[in-house]
Amino acid sequence: MTSTFGATSTTDDVLAGIDLGGKRILVTGASAGLGVETCRVLAAHGANVVGAARDLGKAAQATASVREAAGRGRGSFDLVELDLASLASVRACADGLVTDGTPFDIVIANAGVMAPPLGRTSDGFETQFGTNHLGHFVLVNRIAGLIRENGRLVNLSSAGHRFADVDLTDPNFEHTAYDPWIGYGRSKTANVLFAVEFDRRHRDRGVRAAAVHPGGIRTELSRHMSEADEEALIASLNATQAAAGLPPFAYKSIPQGAATSVWAAVVADAEAIGGRYCEDCHVAELQDSEGIRAGVRPYALDADRAQALWTKSEELVSERF
Repeated sequence: MTSTFGATSTTDDVLAGIDLGGKRILVTGASAGLGVETCRVLAAHGANVVGAARDLGKAAQATASVREAAGRGRGSFDLVELDLASLASVRACADGLVTDGTPFDIVIANAGVMAPPLGRTSDGFETQFGTNHLGHFVLVNRIAGLIRENGRLVNLSSAGHRFADVDLTDPNFEHTAYDPWIGYGRSKTANVLFAVEFDRRHRDRGVRAAAVHPGGIRTELSRHMSEADEEALIASLNATQAAAGLPPFAYKSIPQGAATSVWAAVVADAEAIGGRYCEDCHVAELQDSEGIRAGVRPYALDADRAQALWTKSEELVSERF
């Protein structure tokens, strides 16, 4: 597996010299930040990229650079409507893709929300669990048959998974006091566990799944954070870093943040990343110490926990896969 990339590598670094001509790739969250950059670099290297977004008007404006890159790189770019907070929208999007029947080589589940006030999706799920996990759970499983043999699924998780394991008894905070960061942690752990179980179920045909942490990036994802919230979070991170003898927290650029997604999707060895959690363009090591820093919590890679979440998710969405 390539090991020459790291925290400061960009998407262009990772894909240097790689031709993605003929590859078809689905990227959710294609209206801002990491999603737009991921679409841009893939299309620039010749891929036929399908971007999914809730607001197609916003996405069309935000992805002008993607269309330009596609034209220069002999790739293509199209948009489809997808509101992950509505299972009706998710199913309509999936049904449209299945009816079209064109296979995908890679699916990058990039879209998400972070630390909003308590809210509910149109189906009554807590916003973060419903959007970040259940929406993608239904979408990806409904189009799983379109993923070609030896294809890949990349789920965007976060170091925020260290805030909390999933809660299978009260996933929607119906009996538990809501904390936006606990909710975020649960949803990001769910993203990892979904990759673990999807990988187990599909590896026999060569389809591998991984979860990735992009790093800290200033994007629309942080729109629910006040300046004071951001300062407090960074202070907490720096205290943890200092206690571990590590350098202070530093934001990544958007091209640096999207690099691990692209690396896991295209460059990394499939066997090495299958069912794993990756950060800074490498497979993360288990790390069970307190605080948020490098590494992955063991509970996020627990195979039994992954199967239990899958079963619970099927129950919640009233659909079996």
